Amino acid sequence: MAEPHRVRDALRASMTAWATLTVRDDQARVTLAPDLDVLAPQLDAIDPGWSLTWACDHPAPPIVRARLSVLGATREGLATAHTLQDAKLAALADLARSYGVTPTSDPVWVEYDPEDGANTSELETDTPAPRPAAERPLPPQPPRDPQMEKARRHIEDLLEQLKVAGRGGDAARILMRGYGETLEESRAIYKELHALLKG
Repeated sequence: MAEPHRVRDALRASMTAWATLTVRDDQARVTLAPDLDVLAPQLDAIDPGWSLTWACDHPAPPIVRARLSVLGATREGLATAHTLQDAKLAALADLARSYGVTPTSDPVWVEYDPEDGANTSELETDTPAPRPAAERPLPPQPPRDPQMEKARRHIEDLLEQLKVAGRGGDAARILMRGYGETLEESRAIYKELHALLKG
């Protein structure tokens, strides 16, 4: 049985990073997002087998899809931002919304320097303690396809082998577009990764 409230609390506690959504001259529009360095150890405690994958739907401007799997439940977020890294953070923030976690403030405009980036030093990132609001039920999960689950496990096993072989970076580039939406796409990705392992 998934415990979505634990994932929700982990996401809420990690809302300490800033994603730059847009830049206009010397101003940047930023939004609060989960910090992976804070989130990862908390997810490890909830489910050592959790996974987070990214898919780049469009390179410029970057549109990124984040897919988080924890305790057998998978949720996705989609966002666009100023850079690929910012889009990944914004997609994670969008994913957090599916767990009922929203930023404590709306996106804000701050000073922007091309070398130093957005100046978020004076912005508050303190996340308030969870309000004792009534638990909102999460949206129902789509039905799971056993074949797709099996294909995903095969890809993840192969990914571990590639990491051991020192080819994790090359594998990550292949997986930027995800694990595939259909069985055929997943098989094609598996073949591409397998060819990489054979080198």
